[in-house]
Amino acid sequence: MGIERRMSRAMFAPTEIVELRQTCFTPGRLFEPGKYIVGDLPDIAFEMGLVDKLPPVRGKSEEIDPHV
Repeated sequence: MGIERRMSRAMFAPTEIVELRQTCFTPGRLFEPGKYIVGDLPDIAFEMGLVDKLPPVRGKSEEIDPHV
């Protein structure tokens, strides 16, 4: 038996962008794999472990000055 990967929407900020790793079917909609705002995905996607956090994006304000 495999390890079950249970997650919750509460693990993410409501406006955080996450990656849906595989197709998620709901009675009213089909969600294709890709990047979504947490609030746009159904609870079942989180409960089934289909959602991953994205690595932090480094912008110019976060870059380390190589001359220091």
